[in-house]
Amino acid sequence: DERGADCALVFDAGMLDPDTPALTVATRGMVFAHLTVRTGERPAHSGMYGGAALNALHALHAVLAAVLPGADGRPPAPLRAGAIPPTPEEVAAWEALPDGASVLAEVGARPADATAAADLYLRTTADASVDVHRIAGGETRTIVPPVVHCDLSVRLAPGQDPPAIEAALQELLRSALPDGAELELRTGLASPSRFDPDSLALRIARDALARACGREPALLRNGGTLPILASFADRGIPAVVSGFGLPQDNFHAPDESFTLAGLELGRRSARALYEDLGAGLARGA
Repeated sequence: DERGADCALVFDAGMLDPDTPALTVATRGMVFAHLTVRTGERPAHSGMYGGAALNALHALHAVLAAVLPGADGRPPAPLRAGAIPPTPEEVAAWEALPDGASVLAEVGARPADATAAADLYLRTTADASVDVHRIAGGETRTIVPPVVHCDLSVRLAPGQDPPAIEAALQELLRSALPDGAELELRTGLASPSRFDPDSLALRIARDALARACGREPALLRNGGTLPILASFADRGIPAVVSGFGLPQDNFHAPDESFTLAGLELGRRSARALYEDLGAGLARGA
């Protein structure tokens, strides 16, 4: 039932460009992992014991090598299990989007490998990815570090099961752990989501955004994670997910910003959405 309260509005996404609004029809989930690798009781002198004493940073490198992308730029197969591949229509729609090299350059990033730019939309919206966010350990003196900490995440594509991917991650990490090293692992899970763009609520939203912004919205998967959307999807509640940020707003950076033009577009779009959803859902058309 898509009537009344059984439709959710979420403004937490960006525009395709300054003139083109976007509707998010899928988001990725996540397995976030805090790792602690321990290889000794205290720091050891690297001159006296280096090469013989197990180094926590070396052990961590071995563990990470088991889960980081391979030569093809993709994570190991167990971490990609269950992903729903994009439809031919989605792949065709990507051709109208800005090219991957431009998208990366706009945020000051460089391609991860030779095919990363060409595969940007597949890798960031329809496949799993692994990123290391933080490594902390060692000292600026000649020791063999006995402990190191690391945070990493696996972004999950629609269709993937967080507990299953968590188990696969644990198996890959622990299987690569050198003898004598200990691994402590704490994780947090969030599910991916996917919504039918032909559902009543999203059809109404497409028309409302076009009316407010003067241009038909692009239908996109979003590489980010919004756990509440999975809860809506599990209950059959369609979610209208849009937003008015741009890459130059520097999402998640210390100088994150939001333009006044985006604020005005958001105001007009929110009004149009509430008006059209209220009228459309009431008549069921």
